[in-house]
Formats: sequence, C-alpha cells, structure tokens
Amino acid sequence: MRVDAFDFDLPAERIALRPSEPRETARLLAVTPGASSEFADRRIADLPVLLRPGDVLVFNNTRVLPAQLEGSRSREGNTSGAGGGATAARIGVTLHKRLGEAEWLAFARPAKRLTKGDVIAFGEGFSARVAAKTEGGEVALAFDCGGRPFEAALAEYGRMPLPPYIAQRRAADAQDLNDYQTIFAAEPGAVAAPTAGLHFTAALMGALADARVSTAFLTLHVGAGTFLPVKADDTDNHRMHAEWGEIDAATASALNKARADGGRIIAVGTTALRLLESAATEDGTIQPFSGDTAIFITPGYRFRAVDMLFTNFHLPRSTLFMLVSAFSGLETMQRAYSHAIANEYRFYSYGDACLLAPSTEGAR
Repeated sequence: MRVDAFDFDLPAERIALRPSEPRETARLLAVTPGASSEFADRRIADLPVLLRPGDVLVFNNTRVLPAQLEGSRSREGNTSGAGGGATAARIGVTLHKRLGEAEWLAFARPAKRLTKGDVIAFGEGFSARVAAKTEGGEVALAFDCGGRPFEAALAEYGRMPLPPYIAQRRAADAQDLNDYQTIFAAEPGAVAAPTAGLHFTAALMGALADARVSTAFLTLHVGAGTFLPVKADDTDNHRMHAEWGEIDAATASALNKARADGGRIIAVGTTALRLLESAATEDGTIQPFSGDTAIFITPGYRFRAVDMLFTNFHLPRSTLFMLVSAFSGLETMQRAYSHAIANEYRFYSYGDACLLAPSTEGAR
C-alpha cells in the first residue's frame, strides 16, 4: 500500500508532553467498527465496565533502560590534522537492541564520524568500541564497564530515551524516570516504553480484578526502531527492525484456555499484539515464544490471536498507525483520529488511548 494513505494532519498542541495524573483519568476513545455508534468518549477508569468477566488483558512487562548516551570519540593515528595524533568528536548514541551482556546495536549521530575500531568514552570507566558499522547510522558497540555490571554503568551515565516528538520540545528530567515506566516493568532491556501500559495504576488493576478481568504478561524489548520514520513510498519496501520477545509456556497455556472458555484476548499496546501474533499458529493457538520478531502488520493481515486492542494514538505515516488501521480498518481509524483531534484528545506516548474492536470486514 502507498504510505501516504496513512497520513493525517495533527496540530502540534495535541501532542502530550506529560501524562495525565492520576493516569486513569486520561481519556479513552472506544471504537466499534460497523456499529451505529462507532465512537464512544470514555475515560481509562471506565475499562472495568467496558470489558467482560473472563477477558484477559495482556501486558508487556519490559523495563526501559536509560539508553541515550553522549560521549567523546577518540581515534589514534589520524594524519589529516596538524601533527597527526588523536582526534576527538562528540557522539550521541541511542541503544536499540541487545546482542550480548554488554553488546548492543545502536543508532549513532553523527554516524559518519565513526569507523570500526573507534572508542567512545561516556564517563569514568565506561566506554564502547565500535565493533561494526552498517548502513543507516547503525553501529554495533562492545562496552567496557570497568568491572561493573552494564546496567549499573548505564544508570549512572545514560538518560531516559524520550520519544523524539517530546524530546524536541523539552528535555528529559527526573520525573520521566517514573512517568516513562509502567508499573509492571520487570525485565530490563527496552529503550522505548510500551506506552499503552503507562495508563494503568494499582487502583485500576484492583477495579479490573473486581470485574473478573484477568491479566497476563509477556516481554518484548521495544527498540528505538519504533520511532524511525517510514521512508519508503510503499509499505512493501519498508524493513522493520527486529526486537526480542518471550512468551512462556504457562502464559501461552493460560491465554489459550481463557479463549476456549469464551474470554477475549486484549493486547495492551501494539508491542503485546505484535508478539502475540508472532507466537500464534494459523488456527490462533498461542505457542511459547522466545526470540526475535520483525513482524510488520498492515491492512490485509489476518489477525489470529488478538480480539481487542488497547493502544495510544500514533504518529501519521507510522508503522503503528498502519497496525491499528489493519486491526479496525483504515477508513474507521481515519474517522476515529479525526474525531479525536476535533475533540481535543491528547496524542502519543503521554497522551490518551483507544480501545479498538476489530474490523467487521477483515478476515479473522
């Protein structure tokens, strides 16, 4: 499909720079394709009455790392400058996929100043060697943490990786350390938050339990590739970055049983949905899963594992808006986003959310 089919105009004032407080007071647009009342304006706190006993909310329990670093590249033996010797350059790094205990793929800026073998110093006893360099500004980094655990060094020198549409308008601060982390965050490895989960609080989880709505957890370590623009003119020519995920056997079994008993599987966020669909067989059975997924969902995709989707409002021309358009229908989502903009919903990571039912036209 043409990528411009997923474009829309969004006023800058609709982009949320801070989350609603308390979180469950954020707005919720319930979207039911084909219904006489296609849209319903609600609040996140209404979820317990919008769902049914036996439904299962599936959350991503990844934990966001402070994955943005600033450092100085040093290079010995350069002969282009006066007298030769070492040269230095400031380098910004955003980690996006773990390769080993202290090895990561990362986006570097300016990437043109790096070559294989360069060393970037980020702080006392914390540096990285460029092990490889690929097209598009991507580098493989091998970290030297001075004998410390990698996470300890990263916590000291890294910054929380706010999405570009927020970071371009304000700097990350101490408040973001809590705001940009779900209450379920348990497995460190993400460099972007599974933002649909940011809306959930202990009070809301208690209300959902009282309504006999169950919960399940999987892990998908969200990479910085989620923010990359789609540069191709056609979706067939876009390459997704792989992300690592895991669904254990007990979770897969519980989800299959809940569905067999008549419950609905409700993915909390596009990350949970992508992993569930990656793990599902043709008949919709969810299998245990551990490994990379680069699944790219566009209109025409046949959903197998997910019955509803709870998600934030996404960027124009993004892979995430393509995904929700595949789930509920492109024309429906275009109308839904027009409704949200006209009614002053707040967009993106710290914004409001949608509860989406599947398209009545798409194959299941």
